[in-house]
Amino acid sequence: MSLAPAQEADLLAAAEAAARRAYAPYSDYPVGAALLFDDGAVVTGCNVENASYGLALCAETVAIAKAFEAGRRGGLVAVAVVGLKADREPITPCGRCRQVLNEIAALGSTDPLVLCAGSEGVRRVALSALLPHAFGPAHLDRASEP
Repeated sequence: MSLAPAQEADLLAAAEAAARRAYAPYSDYPVGAALLFDDGAVVTGCNVENASYGLALCAETVAIAKAFEAGRRGGLVAVAVVGLKADREPITPCGRCRQVLNEIAALGSTDPLVLCAGSEGVRRVALSALLPHAFGPAHLDRASEP
């Protein structure tokens, strides 16, 4: 899948704006994410760090939580992830975030384009390439549910 250049630029700009709202006092590495859905809606998130490092939230996870809270179940077309460090290669979602993104993508049977941005440019990759052989809702045994 590909996006029109203007659509890609808008999604990256939304992720960058979200990164500017990040709370990253420990890593000093603000990250923003923007999710594009098939109806044109964009949901953003930023990383939120915590003094207890393990409790930090990644930008993608925040955006996905907001999307679910808004009632979205599937329809994920593209994701932009922007890190504001000026001297970095394009940032990719961490393993946890890849799994969280896969959950909402699987609900709509999509394979979203992931735009990974950094000072060295934008890397464009399908989520399935970032998380091959992903575990998702289809792997659960639901036959035992009442």
